[in-house]
Order: sequence, then C-alpha cells, then structure tokens
Amino acid sequence: MKKTKLFAALLAGALLSGGPSAMACTNILVTKGASKTGSTMISYSADSHTLYGELYYRPAADYPAGTMMKVYEWDSGKLLGEIPQAAHTYSVVGNMNEHQLLIGESTWGGLHQLVDTTGIIDYGSLMYIALQRCRTAREAVEFMTKLVAEYGYASSGESISVADPNEVWVLEIIGKGTKIVDGKNVNKGAVWVARRIPDGMISAHANQARITTFPLNDPENCIYSPDVISFAREAGLYTGKDKDFDFAAVYNPFDYSGMRGCEGRVWSVFRQVTDRMDKYLDHVTGRNPKNRLPLWVKPNHKLTVKDLAEFMRNHYEGTELDMTCDPGAGAFKLPYRWRPMTFKVGDEEFFNERAIATQQTGWWYVGECRGWLPDPIGGVLWFGVDDAAGSPLTPFYCGIDRIPNAYAVGNGNMTTYSETSMFWVVNRVTNFAYQRYNIIQPDVKRAMDRFENRCFAEQPAVDGAAEMLYKQNPKLAIDFLTDYSVNTAQRLFDTWVALDRYLLVKYIDGNVKKEDAEGVFTDNGQGRGIPAMPDFPGYSEEWKAMVKEATGDRLKVVEATGKK
Repeated sequence: MKKTKLFAALLAGALLSGGPSAMACTNILVTKGASKTGSTMISYSADSHTLYGELYYRPAADYPAGTMMKVYEWDSGKLLGEIPQAAHTYSVVGNMNEHQLLIGESTWGGLHQLVDTTGIIDYGSLMYIALQRCRTAREAVEFMTKLVAEYGYASSGESISVADPNEVWVLEIIGKGTKIVDGKNVNKGAVWVARRIPDGMISAHANQARITTFPLNDPENCIYSPDVISFAREAGLYTGKDKDFDFAAVYNPFDYSGMRGCEGRVWSVFRQVTDRMDKYLDHVTGRNPKNRLPLWVKPNHKLTVKDLAEFMRNHYEGTELDMTCDPGAGAFKLPYRWRPMTFKVGDEEFFNERAIATQQTGWWYVGECRGWLPDPIGGVLWFGVDDAAGSPLTPFYCGIDRIPNAYAVGNGNMTTYSETSMFWVVNRVTNFAYQRYNIIQPDVKRAMDRFENRCFAEQPAVDGAAEMLYKQNPKLAIDFLTDYSVNTAQRLFDTWVALDRYLLVKYIDGNVKKEDAEGVFTDNGQGRGIPAMPDFPGYSEEWKAMVKEATGDRLKVVEATGKK
C-alpha cells in the first residue's frame, strides 16, 4: 500500500530491496454474479512497515463557495497544494462512503521516467477525495482521471479497485513524467485504462499492473485516456499497432519480483476458486514472463465475505510455495519472513517468500456493497488491523456517524503505544504467536472464527431491524447501526485484551498449561494456584533433524565412561 514517492525506480525494486519502501498490497474484486449474496465485494490489505492501523472517518460536510482544500500526500503528510473544495462532501468510513462506493489500491511503480514531480494529487488523496465526492464506481473512475488531468498526478503506477452495488472496476494509472516548458509541465496528467470486471468473474491485483490488451471501442466496459497509446509512441515505449497495445507490458514490464512477489499472490487466490491454475507456476515463480495470469477468472463456487477474509490470510498453504515447509519457517512452522526480502549466500541471491498475509499490514478490510438494501444498511466494511492472519474483522455499516475509540485516528501511532488501541493489542497477540506459531496460532484462529462467525450469524437480524427502523425514520436506523458497529467493535477489543492475557498465562516460558476448559487451567490438586505440570511440546522433527545435521556429534548424548 503506502509507499514514499521518491522515484518510481525505487518503488519498482522495493519488493526485493527490503529498504524503507519495501511494502505491498493485495486487492480481490468480486462481482455480483460471483458472490453468494449478490453483493459486490473488494478486499484490501494496506501493507506498510510505517502505517498505523486505524479507521479513517470523514463526516459529510457543506462548504461555502470559494473554499479551498489542502492536499497532503498520504504517505508522508507533505503538503502538495490545494484544490477547490466541493460544496458538499459525503460521509466516508474507512474506504467506503455513505452511498456504498468502495475503493482500494496497490502500487506497482512502473517506469521511473514517468514520475511527475509537479503533480499535486497523490494516489491516496485520489481515493479519498473520490469517496467524498462520488456516488458510483463509474463516476469515481471518471472523476479521478479528470482530477489528475487538471492538477497533475503525484504518484507512480497504481492499480485502483472501485466498486458500487452494481459494478466493479479496476483502473490502472501512471504519470507521464516531467517536461518543463515555459515553467510548466507539458506532460501534466496521466495515462490510464479502466476495465469493468464482467459479471460472474473475480479479479485481483498485488503491486503489478494487470491490464494487458484492451478493447478500443467498448465504452460500457472499457475506458482509457485518449493518449494512452500515442504517448507511449511519442516516448519511444511502443511501436506496434493500436490493437496490440499492452498497457502492463509497456508501462510496468515484468521483472522477477513482479512475478514472484506480486503475481504469485494473485495466483494464490485464483487457484482456490478455479481449476488448472498450476499451469502458471513457471510464471509466478519468476521463470516465464510470457505465461501471465488472466485479468479475471470465473470462480467454481459463489464467494462470501468469509471466503475473501480467508484468501487474505493465505500463506500459499498446500502449494509448492508453502511458507511453512522450508527451513526459513524455523522450528515452529512460521509462514513469515522478516525483511529484507532477499538474502545472499556467497555470490548467490535468494528470495524470502511474500504471501498475501504479512506482518507489516497496517489495516485491511473486506467491503460488501448490497444494492437491495438502503445505502446506510447495504454497505458494510468488515475491518481489521495488523496482519490479516491474526486479525479478526468487525463490521462497520457505511451509514454510521461515529467510530469506536479503539479504532479512532489519534489513539496511538507507530511510535506511541496506547493500551486502548485495537492495533496495539492485536500486535501484542500476533507478535506473541509468531514466536511459536504452530502451537499458539490455533488458539488465535479459534478466537477469530468465533467472533466473526457470531457477527455473520447476527447480520440478517441486524439488517432486518435496521430496515424496519429505516422505514420509520432513516436517522433511527443510522443510530441503531452506529450503536451496533461501535459496541461490536468494543466487544472485540475487550475480547482481544482477554486473549492477550490468556495466551501469556497458557504459553509462558515455552510451556503449555493443561486446561479443564478454555481459560480454566488445571491445578496440581492442592488449590493454591499452582498448575499441574505443563506440557513441553519441544521442536518439530524437521528442526531436530536440521540441528543434528548442523552440529554433528557436538550435542549427541553419549554414555559416560568414567575415564580421565
């Protein structure tokens, strides 16, 4: 997700370099016909080593004529400039507005010479300004592309996911570089292509441009900047026919990291919903750039919010890329690799696998847009903070007018611990689990499933009650949904505080205490708070074999002879 915009060249190498810009995001896009309920859905992980997990909330507002809006770069907080403020802005909760418009992104960098150093609209501002001013996905695509044409695009290459209750689009955009003539950048703006995902299909992107060739005369389903091809010709990037123009190949050509670290994550989703995806293994392992994945696939079953959540928790389990199956997983099958993304042994360089679920996630969501319900009820942002594999989702209806303190902006930050912050308590749990993952993580997963499954079970009743109130007075429904969203999130926070304490007591010092029931620890029979002798699970067989191989006879137990 968030990347400091220095130069696109840095971004292009960030996945492999392991430097301060080494971060990445994953989006999954689901159309109405591909979902079990008929909703559209987008999932998004905002992955960054410096991004704090909090839920942005922007209430609707009215502004007098002539008001200007300051534009700050999302990544750095740097003031880029200002633009005229809209007369009215919509309420936005996270990345969903009150009209069920939902937006996500992933950065791919692209060609370094296309960075516009004069633009004032960065990709983060682009998303959140669109959410405040647009009602539909198509309107948002058109608005965002017009905005950067007028004020300049301050970021590198992006894939942007956009959904409303009826349509799902992917927009890919990159600047045109900096060419100053008479004090102005004559290359201001961006080149871009946007494609509507066909109904019944799903798509995904993960820091690699994915739109290849595209229809040139299908404005209902594909729109693009008038100069997307001609600019490439003028810049010496393309010489072929218009019909053969490949956006991704021209503006974001593959390298090893693009296939292994980016397309691999898309493959990990597609392989779970459709057959014969192993034919792309040579591509996603970085060996064959020509055997690229399709932009979308038809799933073999209808998908739910829970399905998308589990896709976002993936570590390539059950594949040849399974992160628990090599020595890097350590003694406790850890499916994470600490940065940097590559390491050297002698003159040879090796890759630390990068799955969808990753330790540096700031926040993530699965959003669902349901057109058969009034907007304040139909849009639900299932929101989590920190690593998706250890972070439970809680529902926030898009019409709410306040958010809980545990998720509020300003309650802690990446350098300030807050005991009332959901981000920090989730990090306490996940970072504890990382130490003995295959032993502790099952308890974390059980707690996540228990909470989420209760919320999914409650949803029909909550929707129904809100609908009845909405018919009487929409404000009553909004008040009800606000209370439900805030109280449910607070219940989750309290549950996770208790989980943090429970895990410490149960797993202290490498032991595993015996339990009569969950959280009720077996004592030694004397009733004085002394536990029964705990279990000592030790290390995996694979780890013990590796230690034996590495140490030879140094640790071997031998019979004492008594000789001096």
